Amino acid sequence: MELFATVDQGGCILDLSHLNLESLNLDTVGDERRRVTQQLYLYNNRLTVFPASVCLFSKLEVLDISNNGLTVLCEDIQRLSNLKTLIAKNNRLNEFSFPNEFGSMQIDTLNFSGNMFEELPIQFLKLQRLKYLSLGGNRLKAIPPEIENITSLEMLYLGGNLIISIPPELANLRGLRYLVLCDNRIQSVPPQLTRLYSLRCLSLHNNLLTYLPREILSLVHLEELSLRGNPLVVRFIKDMTYDPPSLLELAGRTIKSRNLHYHPNDLPGNLVHYLDLASKCPNPKCTGVYFDSCVRHIKFVDFCGKYRLPFMHYLCSPECTSPCSSNPQSDAESEDERCVSADRLQRVLLG
Repeated sequence: MELFATVDQGGCILDLSHLNLESLNLDTVGDERRRVTQQLYLYNNRLTVFPASVCLFSKLEVLDISNNGLTVLCEDIQRLSNLKTLIAKNNRLNEFSFPNEFGSMQIDTLNFSGNMFEELPIQFLKLQRLKYLSLGGNRLKAIPPEIENITSLEMLYLGGNLIISIPPELANLRGLRYLVLCDNRIQSVPPQLTRLYSLRCLSLHNNLLTYLPREILSLVHLEELSLRGNPLVVRFIKDMTYDPPSLLELAGRTIKSRNLHYHPNDLPGNLVHYLDLASKCPNPKCTGVYFDSCVRHIKFVDFCGKYRLPFMHYLCSPECTSPCSSNPQSDAESEDERCVSADRLQRVLLG
């Protein structure tokens, strides 16, 4: 087998790619070779069964088994205690292809793009050191709320799936820097994503977005926002559908807007909790608040003096909106939203 392998001078890399291998037995590899090999490349072969003998390489840190026909990863893969990077693009793997204890491994990089996943494997959600996760080009229909458990995640690539929504729990990944959700069926972006304080790149092109939450403007480190291929509205739109507030909400609005003091001992716990849910009207000329009853209001915001993007606002009443002019400066428009400068957002990709 080594006659066909490419080996670097230090012996740390063993390259068995592009050999049209249908099976592989590495038992004959010498002990010294097994001890020093840190990177093993088996991509572009014809393997349909994961070679169990790979697990004899105790120091292995990088394993690339892409472009084969694998359907299952064997239990022995857990023996690769030093494995940091596992790349298995373009195989036939799915959410049932992994041993139960796969989540206990110390992997920080996974790339399973181009496989047959319909759900995110529960084992992935237990990988405490995972930083980079790529599952593009699969059949994922949803992002599980438990994604928040991968607290070390810095890059999440889920482009080219069938995802229709973004769970608010995704916003709990405070270290996330790159979020790629392009080429899906996403219709809206939850405002909670503004808690992704470290986010540098947000890729949402080729989805079904018609507006963005205004809160996205608070992503101060965002450098690239990709929106091309979405049915974003191309003119000013106001949706004046408005359900009158309930008596409970009217009372709550009065208490909050007039700053009436109350003590938790004065009210039932459910009412105290309700009052804590008050949202301030974004109109800087309004001192009102709202709870459940609000007016949906879509307004354009300048980006870099070049683009105008539709953002969703929630106002406390119809009186807080104003007609759009050719140069809109509505009462519901705060100073920091009139223009997002180039140093705040380096690229807005619309086409």
